[in-house]
Amino acid sequence: MPVIGIGGLFFRARDTEGLEAWYREMLGVGDGCGEGGEKDGYWHPEPGPVEFNFQTLDCDYFEAEKQVMLNLRVRDMDSVLEQLNAKGVEVIVKEEWDSQGLGRFARIHDPEGNPIELWEPAEPTD
Repeated sequence: MPVIGIGGLFFRARDTEGLEAWYREMLGVGDGCGEGGEKDGYWHPEPGPVEFNFQTLDCDYFEAEKQVMLNLRVRDMDSVLEQLNAKGVEVIVKEEWDSQGLGRFARIHDPEGNPIELWEPAEPTD
């Protein structure tokens, strides 16, 4: 198969510059973020699993009026949530979202209301 990974995520936005700045400041996502920190037009995330999944039109996993939900892997969920709360970002945590085999989950929304799921993968068990 010639496809080797995700090459980009593209959002329509009312305020492209503001949304770009919000993702960079709140989540460390965007140009120059990640390994090396070089400004080359790309975000360089750590390697890891990416779920490519489809939900039914009537699912209640995220808001029905939203077509997509971004899922971002995090390290040390407690620290991430603490930082987001300190910056005034509303964080939603539900015990039923967590799974011993998958990990921990939390939900936030960007300034334009797009849902963002934060995922701290479960530690591998041998």
